[in-house]
Amino acid sequence: MTAVSAQGLRKTYGEKAALDGFDLEVPAGTVCGLLGPNGAGKTTAVRILTTLLRPSGGRASVAGFDVHDQPRQVRRNIGLVGQHAAVDELLTGRQNLELFGRLYHLSPRQAGARAAELLERFGLEHPGPAKEYSGGMRRRLDLAAGMILAPPVLFLDEPTTGLDPRSRAEIWRAVRDLVSDGTTVLLTTQYLEEADQLADRISVIDTGRVVAEGTPDELKAKLGGDRVDVVIHDAARLPEAAGIVAGLTSGPVETDQDTRHVSAPVADRVRTLTAVLTALAAAGIDVEDVALRRPTLDEVFLNLTDAGGPHA
Repeated sequence: MTAVSAQGLRKTYGEKAALDGFDLEVPAGTVCGLLGPNGAGKTTAVRILTTLLRPSGGRASVAGFDVHDQPRQVRRNIGLVGQHAAVDELLTGRQNLELFGRLYHLSPRQAGARAAELLERFGLEHPGPAKEYSGGMRRRLDLAAGMILAPPVLFLDEPTTGLDPRSRAEIWRAVRDLVSDGTTVLLTTQYLEEADQLADRISVIDTGRVVAEGTPDELKAKLGGDRVDVVIHDAARLPEAAGIVAGLTSGPVETDQDTRHVSAPVADRVRTLTAVLTALAAAGIDVEDVALRRPTLDEVFLNLTDAGGPHA
């Protein structure tokens, strides 16, 4: 079952296109990471999918309902957590959640019961007002507020912006718990590590359209898969080392004279690494450091978007 779908979405402001043929398919019960540079159209896409903005063209549905023709049904089936915590700092966590429950037309008893359930689930049984909460606790309270109606689809727009690593890890844990219970999450983020940690699939958006999609590993594989990195002791022997590595690897060799670094893609991780080290030792080239690594999601992002030059 598809929880979020978009076909050819367009949004224009005068002659400027914020979205220009945006396509997206998010299976139910998964996390989809929506990545792109500033101005790529991520927030516009989220605003359309959550019925806050009307598209100029194309179609989209969320939880089986058309965002243009059935906005009320869409809103009943989604939660939205924006970039900034939408909590009242003078109210306690319980009072905040009860307030959101009443805004969603729950009875006082229903709102109280749901608040108690969410406070326990998100570890927010703090008796004081929200202004005493840490940044991570405020964001967890924001997440809890977005889950008042237990919606099947949750939109998270850069949920950990400005948080320290510990607080970010708390949010990641909360998101994983939600998904394990069947919630579908569409996540926009500037933190590439966050998408790598949470997303089942990633859609990279640039200039208003998706330029690549796949699992994190599939996107990384587009840059050539695994690489062997070698740092030698003597910079004068770098060309010789590069020649040896080139003869044993599967692609173009990159070198850096300043760092005495040689790097190349490999098809067989362990066998190639062993062969490279053996050949360098036989040539009398001392190795200071060696590593096998995969391309990072940051490298994929830069390669696929205007931030890194021409599209791959």
